Amino acid sequence: MTQRFVRYSPDVEQEEPDFERTLQTVLEGMKQHMHGSVESEGIGRMVRDAHAKGYGLARGEFEILGGRPNEYAQGIYSKPGRHEAMVRFSNGTNHVGSDRFLGPIVGIGLKIFGIEGKTLLEDEPDSHTFAYALIDYPVFFANTLKHYVFIQSLFANIGIAPPADLTPEAKQKAIHKFLYAWVTGKGTLPPEEWAWEELGVFLQLAQKIQEKYPNLLLSTYWTMGAVRHGDYVAKVRVAPVQSFADRVERRVLDPDAAEQVFRPALVAELRERPYEFDVQVQLCTDLTQMPVEKTTLRWPESLSPYVTVAKLRLPQQDIGGEDNFEKMDKTSMAAWRVTEQHRPLGNIMRSRKEVYRQSSIMRHQTNNQERKEPKNLAEVFGEQMAAGR
Repeated sequence: MTQRFVRYSPDVEQEEPDFERTLQTVLEGMKQHMHGSVESEGIGRMVRDAHAKGYGLARGEFEILGGRPNEYAQGIYSKPGRHEAMVRFSNGTNHVGSDRFLGPIVGIGLKIFGIEGKTLLEDEPDSHTFAYALIDYPVFFANTLKHYVFIQSLFANIGIAPPADLTPEAKQKAIHKFLYAWVTGKGTLPPEEWAWEELGVFLQLAQKIQEKYPNLLLSTYWTMGAVRHGDYVAKVRVAPVQSFADRVERRVLDPDAAEQVFRPALVAELRERPYEFDVQVQLCTDLTQMPVEKTTLRWPESLSPYVTVAKLRLPQQDIGGEDNFEKMDKTSMAAWRVTEQHRPLGNIMRSRKEVYRQSSIMRHQTNNQERKEPKNLAEVFGEQMAAGR
């Protein structure tokens, strides 16, 4: 069985040319947006550069299961046990506002407490917390940091759709111009580097944006990029347990019915009943069909299915108070707050280390918040709430 899976080694990654210089461009754009957000977002504080709008911070329990095959019982998953955890539900954009405006791309930040080993964040190696930053889509819209830069500029300058008041002819021209700029990097890329795979993901995302808004508890959330899984290479997802999903009453949300639809539905469901997710790992079996550096490609489950390695349980609780917003705002969910055995892999994932770190530092400084990792749920929610009383 061991021979089926690709063994981790540093050469599963290939750093793209000029990575560090391109990363500086990303960081400059991030800082510019975040500084501007203090006024532009209308809430009097700096917001995150991604997942800016939080829908709720819920306390939970993370149970690492025993009896898994050795290939899956790697890193933190090698030792069964229960850990305190919390989940921040959010929108995937870098704006706040009405849910209709922001769209249905959502995510979760999962923080697990009491994890042994040093993290890969050099300024907080001994936090003993472990985090996943996940989104409700299995792939990312860029394979390289270079493509990410010009795609982000298109979103910033043009948006995801042309203005509604254009004539049909003008709208068609605007769409053609947008697609040409996307594929060719605004005319800067040679044909062999044109972003066809990225365009495919964009078109899929555009279709998703037109779909109905599901309850946050009904979505599956992915790492999108690859991560190390001990001796192997993997992707991770958090998926609803069907028996709990079947009990959700507020299943499809109407963004035209109210300014805010995601948070009220989440708050109501958790007030009424507990919930449970499966934490699942998909191991890489073939770097050609399951590449590390091409985050636009979905790994075929026919080659390697997802296997449940842990349970994420959210007890019945009330997260509807105004203080929950402050708790969400102070929380930091960094994709590199993991141990070496779970190192994020690939250029896109590598860039997130410094982007998330600098974003968190800027936001906490500007909003006059202490930037400190909590040791347990009690430090976040208080002793009584953390104990579920």
